[in-house]
Amino acid sequence: MDSELGLSVLCSPFAVKSLQLRNRIVMAPMTRRKSPGGVPGKDVAAYYAARARGQVGLIITEGVFVPHPSAGFSKDVPTFDTEAARAGWQRVTAAVHAEGGRIAAQLWHVGVARPEHSGRFPDAPVLSPSGLGLDGTPAGLSAAPADIDDIVTAFGQAAAFAVECGFDAVEVHGAHGYLVDQFLWQRTNRRDDRYGAGFRTAFASEVVRAIRAAVPSDFPVIFRFSQWKSGQYDQRIATSPDELESVLAPLVDAGIDVLHASTRRYWVPEFEGSSLNLAGWAKKLTGLPSMTVGSVGLDTEFNGPAGWNERAQPRGLEDLLARLAADEFDLVAVGRALIADPDWAAKTLGGELDHTVPYSKDLLEQLV
Repeated sequence: MDSELGLSVLCSPFAVKSLQLRNRIVMAPMTRRKSPGGVPGKDVAAYYAARARGQVGLIITEGVFVPHPSAGFSKDVPTFDTEAARAGWQRVTAAVHAEGGRIAAQLWHVGVARPEHSGRFPDAPVLSPSGLGLDGTPAGLSAAPADIDDIVTAFGQAAAFAVECGFDAVEVHGAHGYLVDQFLWQRTNRRDDRYGAGFRTAFASEVVRAIRAAVPSDFPVIFRFSQWKSGQYDQRIATSPDELESVLAPLVDAGIDVLHASTRRYWVPEFEGSSLNLAGWAKKLTGLPSMTVGSVGLDTEFNGPAGWNERAQPRGLEDLLARLAADEFDLVAVGRALIADPDWAAKTLGGELDHTVPYSKDLLEQLV
């Protein structure tokens, strides 16, 4: 019964500020590196339009590098900082809207995750909060206050470009060990100024405020956060609900509208003594709508410390739908399943997809 109610909720509309969604399924952001020179072409528009045609409620784009020289590591990841790139994004948003979908741009600065001499600006320095790599050892340069001001400004500029390009919302990439997350994480943020120590959220909050100042008041801002980091799946920014609240509350005050809690397996409880996952805790602690993600439709994650997990197979959605029915979270983000099948959302909403049928080897290879 809970899963039947959950399916009804999954099919139902959702609204936050000016964003009106036809259902609760979201396409998770996934890096593609198919925009040469940072310019999304007609193939990118067709790719996202196909998912909108397949009834995805909201598409969150792959990360878009903000207009700062140190932001990115690849010449093939999209940007906003050229007229050609913005024209490309205008084609993308128009194509998605023509199919009845909505689309948000994910704003991204990779920080110390950027290899030296990479990307469109190879001479730009590699920056991190404290000059430390994700392993806590020296790497890159510690971001000076002037650097921080420039990066905050770049996030605001990117958000303004997103509005210009016809996007329906923006998402701050504050997860997975990239720059915003590097400030939130004690391992990489050992500063003793107003951006460190007990003020880990100061940088992220300034980013959110810059975005809010650059977009209309009814334009939604999503914030994606995580405990785990790329290649370091046991790391955490919060070890208790109280600590998580101390991280999220300043972001809410700064103007976030939706919290996107990135986990590797949505069904894993976040803290002892409760079955709530990270998205559930985010909603409980802040009162904001939250989005869950992590191996939706799978019985384990595809990628782990040892690489591709060949044992990953379908998992029914009953538990997910029961949690949705219980109001643990509001939106469900789906990744690899929507790469393999643009119509996954329509089939799921229509009850046409058997989520327990084992994947073929060919399909598994598409999903990796």
